[in-house]
Amino acid sequence: MHSPEQPLPTFDEVLLCTPQTSAEQVGLFLRRCLIPCQGGHKIYTMLYADELSYDVSCRAEDLFQRLRCYNSSYRLIILCNCERENSYLPSAFSHFKVHMIPQRSQAEIQQYLQHHFRVAQPSNAAAAVFKEHMCVGIVSSKRAGMGK
Repeated sequence: MHSPEQPLPTFDEVLLCTPQTSAEQVGLFLRRCLIPCQGGHKIYTMLYADELSYDVSCRAEDLFQRLRCYNSSYRLIILCNCERENSYLPSAFSHFKVHMIPQRSQAEIQQYLQHHFRVAQPSNAAAAVFKEHMCVGIVSSKRAGMGK
């Protein structure tokens, strides 16, 4: 996010974990991160790694330990819910833990995201529904089941 032209992460750099995420999905992700290739220096991110099942987490840690010797300059970020930091994967990597504080203001982050998510030429697309012709938006309600 050093400049507005810096791209967003690509689909292969992010793994959004859920309780249904399989060991194979995590394994493929870790291999992309830890086995050197011509792809440059990407930053790989596992989101909600605390949501992984115990079995998948154990297998992920084992694979990480076996593969990290192939690449000493890997870039891996594992984000977890602080309320679940005692689950397996966050505990296994706790000696690498870093508490992060955003280095940019909320306004700067929003401006960066707006730059990347704005539809160039508004048309009769779904982006016309969202504020300022954004191709993504968040719709929320404090009351469940209100037709979102």
